[in-house]
Amino acid sequence: MEYAEIEGVEKPVSRLFFGTCTRDMKAGKNVNDLLDRAFELGINAFDTARCYGDAEKSLGMWLTARNNRDKVVLQAKGAINGFMWRSRIKESCIRSDLKKSLENMHTDYADIYLLHRDDPRVPVGTVIEILNALKSEGKVRAFGGSNWRCERIEQANEYAYAHNLTPMTVSSPNFCLAEQIKDPWGGGLVTVTGTKNAHEREFYKRTGMALTAYSCLGNGLFSGRFSGNDYNAAKKALNLQARIAFLCFTNLQRLRRAETLAREKNVTSAQIAMAWLTTRGMNVFPIAGISNAAHAESCVAAFDVSLTEKESDWLNLDSDER
Repeated sequence: MEYAEIEGVEKPVSRLFFGTCTRDMKAGKNVNDLLDRAFELGINAFDTARCYGDAEKSLGMWLTARNNRDKVVLQAKGAINGFMWRSRIKESCIRSDLKKSLENMHTDYADIYLLHRDDPRVPVGTVIEILNALKSEGKVRAFGGSNWRCERIEQANEYAYAHNLTPMTVSSPNFCLAEQIKDPWGGGLVTVTGTKNAHEREFYKRTGMALTAYSCLGNGLFSGRFSGNDYNAAKKALNLQARIAFLCFTNLQRLRRAETLAREKNVTSAQIAMAWLTTRGMNVFPIAGISNAAHAESCVAAFDVSLTEKESDWLNLDSDER
């Protein structure tokens, strides 16, 4: 497993984040054996959120049983939109969500804390002041936003620098070989895929900001449960949100190319798609929703897969040559 530094986090961070938005963890089940295996493989970073059911409790159960909090990097998220998408980017909501998250995970701080949504009506200075207060209180180490546009992040950090405050150092948008063609939740999600979001990718290349990428395998598009030649099988296998976000003939063409390279390199299409994420010049930390030991082992092995620049461009349909 590869490790990297994230500004504000005091430990090396595994390049792969274990995503806890899985069926068993959302149900609050004991998945200690699975988490043990992931940790043995070198995964020390875990992503969770207040809206992931009881995933925080499931994770907290393991942290307590193994007494390994000092070796683990926790990325928590809060302040997601409320009823009827009502904004919760306010201090009372942020503090309430963080308090519950820390209690559920049996810890007194989050290594990384992200605001799960943005509200452009809230001044960036207000947000930076709140997050810096939480850092000063020792409740968070590094912080940032999930589903924040790069323009808002830059504005927030300009405010931080101008007022001698700590800036955002982590962002978590969607990033995937498959282009997210539509927001599956009806608003508020941010993706950096596709030609219209090239400026977002340039921001991450220029700044080197840590990008913890969610839905990095297209919500199952690269799972191997169907072929890129079979649209109907894909439609049947994928859940509603995955169909809305990723199911289109262009993405199936990307899947077919991943399948071709996978056969040549004797790996899986998912490993090809995971390896591709690290070829685009950004400081990417993929988040994989891992549900069993075999999946954990496969995701970790993806970091041993090498892709040339030509292969990377070919996979992304930027070129017909590889």
